[in-house]
Amino acid sequence: MKYFHEQIEAKWQKYWADNHTFAASNSSEKPKYYVLDMFPYPSGAGLHVGHPLGYIASDIVARYKRHQGFNVLHPQGYDSFGLPAEQYAIQTGQHPEKTTRENIARYREQLDKIGFSFDWDREVRTSNPEYYKWTQWIFIQLFESYYCYKANQALPIANLVAIFEKEGNATVNVACDDDVPGFSATEWNGFSEDEKARLLLKYRLTYLAETEVNWCPALGTVLANDEIVNGVSERGGHPVIRKKMTQWSMRISAYAERLLQGLETIDWTESLKESQRNWIGKSVGASVSFRLIPTTENQQPATIDVFTTRPDTIFGVTFMTLAPEHELVAQITTPEQKAAVEAYIEATAKRSERERMADVKTISGVFTGAYAEHPFTKEPIPVWIGDYVLAGYGTGAVMAVPCGDERDYAFANYFKGTVGMPEIKNIFSPLTPEGGIDASDECIATEAFSKKEGFQFKNSDFLNGLDYKAGTQKAIEELEKIGAGKAKVNYRLRDAVFSRQRYWGEPFPVYYVNGLPQMIDAQHLPIVLPEVEKYLPTEDGQPPLGNASVWAWDTMQCAVVSNQFIDHVTVFPLELNTMPGWAGSSWYWMRYMDAKNESEFASENALQYWQNVDLYIGGSEHATGHLLYARFWNKFLKDRGFAPTEEPFKKLINQGMILGMSAFVYRSEDSKKLYSKGLISGLNVHPIHVDLSVINDITNELDIEKFKAHPLYSDYVNAEFILEDGKYIVGREVEKMSKSKYNVVNPDDICNEYGADTLRLYEMFLGPLEQAKPWNTAGITGVYGFLKKLWRLYFDDNGLVVVNDEPTADMYKTLHKTIKKVTEDIENFSFNTSVSQFMICVNELAQQKCRHRAILEPLAVLISPYAPHIAEELWSQLGHKGSIATVAFPQFEAKYLVESEKEYPVSFNGKMRFTIKLPLDLSVAEIEAIVMADERTQNQLQGRIPNKVIIVPGKIINLVG
Repeated sequence: MKYFHEQIEAKWQKYWADNHTFAASNSSEKPKYYVLDMFPYPSGAGLHVGHPLGYIASDIVARYKRHQGFNVLHPQGYDSFGLPAEQYAIQTGQHPEKTTRENIARYREQLDKIGFSFDWDREVRTSNPEYYKWTQWIFIQLFESYYCYKANQALPIANLVAIFEKEGNATVNVACDDDVPGFSATEWNGFSEDEKARLLLKYRLTYLAETEVNWCPALGTVLANDEIVNGVSERGGHPVIRKKMTQWSMRISAYAERLLQGLETIDWTESLKESQRNWIGKSVGASVSFRLIPTTENQQPATIDVFTTRPDTIFGVTFMTLAPEHELVAQITTPEQKAAVEAYIEATAKRSERERMADVKTISGVFTGAYAEHPFTKEPIPVWIGDYVLAGYGTGAVMAVPCGDERDYAFANYFKGTVGMPEIKNIFSPLTPEGGIDASDECIATEAFSKKEGFQFKNSDFLNGLDYKAGTQKAIEELEKIGAGKAKVNYRLRDAVFSRQRYWGEPFPVYYVNGLPQMIDAQHLPIVLPEVEKYLPTEDGQPPLGNASVWAWDTMQCAVVSNQFIDHVTVFPLELNTMPGWAGSSWYWMRYMDAKNESEFASENALQYWQNVDLYIGGSEHATGHLLYARFWNKFLKDRGFAPTEEPFKKLINQGMILGMSAFVYRSEDSKKLYSKGLISGLNVHPIHVDLSVINDITNELDIEKFKAHPLYSDYVNAEFILEDGKYIVGREVEKMSKSKYNVVNPDDICNEYGADTLRLYEMFLGPLEQAKPWNTAGITGVYGFLKKLWRLYFDDNGLVVVNDEPTADMYKTLHKTIKKVTEDIENFSFNTSVSQFMICVNELAQQKCRHRAILEPLAVLISPYAPHIAEELWSQLGHKGSIATVAFPQFEAKYLVESEKEYPVSFNGKMRFTIKLPLDLSVAEIEAIVMADERTQNQLQGRIPNKVIIVPGKIINLVG
């Protein structure tokens, strides 16, 4: 009876689907285990063999936990709003929903082929109205909330209104905009409803504000920082500029400290935690105010507020630098400097914030012509603009201390001698090794003195003679005395822009009255995307929803109606922006808990039962995007009583990447010749990626006729192929697997030829889960051969050959060695070494001629998480009914690994001549007697008596002399 993977896999995939084998229960008495993959965006290209890597790993764990008696939730769905479908709609006119639906069907077909134990009854799609109804609902909850630092949590905005009505805002300690004016209860109660609404926007957790954004003209939308790579859009590589726009934002900054502290409670890799720590960027220091010296009689009084981690260096301030986008720049720039400043601002707008942050080598800036006043000395300090200062970080301004900061030092030296750049002030006296003080300025002759120890201050008035710690404390005290500053904790984390100028995204549940946002009541959700004729922005620059003819809210009918009815009395315009791609993915793990619930995003019972995700697997590229936003939303929902836990994901593993083995041909300058790899040394040739379909993946030989016939290479039909030894050998290089590099391997092809179980085992066998590893199709035949060998333990040509005889001690030893290793490996996510152990196990059992049920039944269960189809068939053929999926996992018994005998090497004068197997409980005298009586010993000694017999029980026997 042969192993036919096609029939076996199709049979069991149908069985699982028909019987809902992997459906989880929300009311089980079993312990729960929730294992989740980062759900995919369904692209038109479908899956390549790199995509299932994490899914296979999570599926092994999910299946293993079911065998251990857990109620396992292992769902799957689709992050189905996305820019590619919209771009395709712009090019072809095809609705993104149709494109997405077709792509999902393709993904589902591929995922089913690989045999994942997903609970498909809980599938979610973020672009389905039934799903984004609840994304809209969460947005409304955010809008109706504020963050109270005293309570350290989000609270209903109605609570804040009640405080304002009684006390005003003088005593509240809450997250809000920097420009909130003070007001009393009397003033608040006297404000109009519109005035109150505008003020409350400065406190809400989601709010409208004019924000510096990354605008991509080619895509017609705002991009988040993590959607920009090297100054261009990650999608399409289009230029990105900075501009101000009125946008929805999320006040994630209110949660900065909790996001930091929460990292200490979760089992994530230290590198990923560090990425989030750096992104949040906590700094302890002081805020300092510098009064601007008016440049004209009519100039309004103003101050430049800065945050500094080194208030102790206040007397070293030589100049100040504002971000080019800072709101004061236009106000303070003198006529003489206006042209230079405006040109610099225009140039800076073409660079993304991330690019500016990363570029530490380029020095650029312009003097504004304005001066600020030092808070203590009252000396004028020149004010510059420079793109190394970011408007969104801190206050968008820095006090520059060149003697103590490398970047300030480089800036001051670069502009040394120009108008507006004074000589560098030195405030440091280093301590000499002898304990004295170096009063010279040698410490800043070639670089800044950036140490925090080994010096005392000079030229610093009341700080003279103090060190860093005492100087910092004293400086803050004195700043507070004169009202020019105070101690402060600052975070790099900025509020997240939440608007996108796209069509294919969640509509906001928002309409506008007098320009102010109003929430649509939750009972009328979802607000469904309207039909539009074009998916591009309108001619007057509005987002694509501006093309919709039915996109207004009738407050009487509580329904979306035609725009022609807008009267600003009962019918009002709806929001034209849509939510960003990360909206739907910021809470989806909770929807899986109760995916069919129509009355709430998940029931309290389901949330309390599943709590949060026990194991989350996905890529590390989401460290400062999805994973941060998801933690933020989870904490918010916990604050408002909608989520049971503070953190969404207990344990997180970042799977590595499966790399492609790209192939290249090498063309001459004139494209008339193509050189084989071994002939290119010293030649001026250009490598061209070659589709893997035109080469032999094992011999690396190019099929020249296939190459010429391929539409990609029509330019080379008449080219001369320069061969080596009669063959054209392509070059190979390991690169990221990508459609553009033509190195993609389709998992369907592997499943068809070798089977899904082979694919699953091979992907795990490639190397540690977290590491990148190259794909090599040639290696897959060995894994396929292993499965055939496994099959032959149970069957011969005539059928099942399993017997009920008692196994030998060696058979038990092989089995329990494998149980121990595989159990430990799954618990430690070391899946690659498990596959090696399976191979060792099968080889040993084959040598032992094992046909014994007591060994082969547990072996089928043992391999089930890795190769579920063959395991199911073996279990069935062994006479069992139903699925193997919940059969108890074999338990390791140490007694089978206890050695009762030892095979001793017997040496004569240090040279091993033979081995002898002896019981381990023999004494030294008994071992010696047996060895001396052995015929082989007598042959070696030839009648001689050894001078010495060295015996180490359990290790060696050596006869000397």
